[in-house]
Amino acid sequence: MALRGVIVSHEPHGRPALSLAPPLKHNKLQMQIHVECYSGRKADERPVRFQLDGRDYVVDEVLDRWYGPRDAYFKVRADDGNLYILRQDQSAPEGMWHLESFRAGWT
Repeated sequence: MALRGVIVSHEPHGRPALSLAPPLKHNKLQMQIHVECYSGRKADERPVRFQLDGRDYVVDEVLDRWYGPRDAYFKVRADDGNLYILRQDQSAPEGMWHLESFRAGWT
């Protein structure tokens, strides 16, 4: 299994943006994401667990996956019942991961 990481900065309107430096504004939230993947026929085939700001999540189900010209996207349900869209930048040798979206699960 591979472990990848990146820092994701969320603007107040919730749109994520890659941030390699500390935020200039005090109203940004810094989150660090690490993704552990199952590697079967190919490396980083699908996420199996991830960590956001030090909290661990297990992927209960991969609901959807799709591919762009440079990225792979995974819509997953984690063990907390919430939905996450994770994006892997496949153009970089490191395969950096980003949190694209979050939705609270239905209870």
